[in-house]
Amino acid sequence: MSSSDDESASSFDDNISFIDSEEGEILPQVDVPKDIELKSVIVDICCHPKKNVIAAGTIDGPVHLYSFEKNSECKEILTFEHHKKSCRAVKYSQSGNYLFTASQDTTIYVVDLETNSVHRKFSRPDGSPIYSLLPVDDYFLAAGEDGGQVVIWDFRMQAPIACFEDCNDYISSLCVNKEKKILLATSGDGLLSAFNVRSGKMMAQSEAFDYELLSSAIFKDGSKVVVGDSDGSLDFFNWGEFGNISDRFPGHPGTVDVLAVVGDDVVCTGCEDGKIRAVQLFPNRFLGILGSHHGFPVEALSVSYDSSLVASSSYDQKIKFWDLSSIEDAKSEEAVDSKKG
Repeated sequence: MSSSDDESASSFDDNISFIDSEEGEILPQVDVPKDIELKSVIVDICCHPKKNVIAAGTIDGPVHLYSFEKNSECKEILTFEHHKKSCRAVKYSQSGNYLFTASQDTTIYVVDLETNSVHRKFSRPDGSPIYSLLPVDDYFLAAGEDGGQVVIWDFRMQAPIACFEDCNDYISSLCVNKEKKILLATSGDGLLSAFNVRSGKMMAQSEAFDYELLSSAIFKDGSKVVVGDSDGSLDFFNWGEFGNISDRFPGHPGTVDVLAVVGDDVVCTGCEDGKIRAVQLFPNRFLGILGSHHGFPVEALSVSYDSSLVASSSYDQKIKFWDLSSIEDAKSEEAVDSKKG
């Protein structure tokens, strides 16, 4: 995705700002971890589910792990160099004992973090480069490929247990419901697809939209799905009604490349313009801007294990951290303002 100029970059401060915006005020940022700056472009990041550690996959292949604390320098604790080409996705298992990494060369590695060694390697002989990755449960792993395939792996086995070929363009994002049964996939050909992981069958597919579907998340206790698109909008689906959208919220100035749920009715969006926004859903409104990568598109978002921070990465080779504590205050202020209006 091409980057756009950040008009407010000259007056934006990474730590604390007071600039007004059409999308809400800049939300205060204090006592966050220092930026992590890598030597190569960061493709994906993922926070550990049980401690303050973050993994970063890079365009050169290495995977770096850092520990982080508020208001402190981050420390590199491990580096893995098993990928020979770009590492496109990094995800922790639910237990945090394993790290899954996926590459442009179609391989998936399972890294045992107790021994700090590669536990297993997967690859499909006729597979295409992997674009997205999601641990479904303790054993199942879903991978979205450039060619539109959604592949389900049981990482105790060597061959995939299912391969869905119902899309014709890259699988941009994956998410799964809390029962770990229904897997949703968005794709570059404008489709939202729903798969039953246990039966190995496709359940439903949306109509094809005229724009790319880029990111997805489940919220409202599993009753709603939000999808970010290339048109700068958030598209909403009712759970189980995946044929067409139920609502749409425009307003982002560029593509909505990534989403992170930070509350039952709040998501953080990573946009092409480099800004990370907090957005309340139903009622739909911008709560404010958490921060910016100053014109570089936001490529990845990940929430810390205690939900106090969200991390972001971009082509600027930096991982930045943003404090989420001001979001509830912003919600309250917006509610008061709407009643006054």
